[in-house]
Amino acid sequence: MPRPIAYLPAALLLAGSVLVSRAQRQQSPSLVRPLAQLPANVAGYRGVERPIDSASVAVAGMTSYIFRVYGRDSVNAFSLYVGYYDNQTTGRTIHSPRNCLPGAGWQVVQSEPVQVHGSTVNRYMLANGDAQALVYYWYQGRGRVAWNEYAVKWDLLRDAARRGRTEEALVRIVVPMIPGGKVGAEWAARVARADSLAQTVASSIIPAVDLALPPWVGTP
Repeated sequence: MPRPIAYLPAALLLAGSVLVSRAQRQQSPSLVRPLAQLPANVAGYRGVERPIDSASVAVAGMTSYIFRVYGRDSVNAFSLYVGYYDNQTTGRTIHSPRNCLPGAGWQVVQSEPVQVHGSTVNRYMLANGDAQALVYYWYQGRGRVAWNEYAVKWDLLRDAARRGRTEEALVRIVVPMIPGGKVGAEWAARVARADSLAQTVASSIIPAVDLALPPWVGTP
């Protein structure tokens, strides 16, 4: 006689199918304020808007976005991307940077969750040849700041079924690092500076994005 656990994958598939079928009837709430109103000055750096080509926008499928490069004295310090989806359906969902960045030629050197502003976000150290970068990213919306892709997908299905809402934003901060060795005290100091900047930026952006997102009443 098969053990009960053997039916678990089928049960999960059935539950997911039910949730997905109910998720088709959903709302598309608008932003409370435009993403363009996110802080133009962060951590002493001023942001400059950079457009994303129409083909990439079509593939990503976001409803609204901003992409800015922040710098000072002609030196770029970091970039900020926020992409908002007013609803997510099959074939139109947020693309995880965990999959997109390696596809662009970047190799993951290190990855881990870190605490920022009372929330957990993803921290990735990347390398592409001599180029190195520190990336912080997270998912924000429906009363949450989330980092775990599996939990994000489950919450998406649950909120779609229960509340008819799937709106969410992907927030990504990229801090480029000066090329150099990847070991030793000098490397550790450069990583520490990049982390300090990313932490400062994320602490400013999380509450700013929250003010732009549609309100969510109730415990997530």
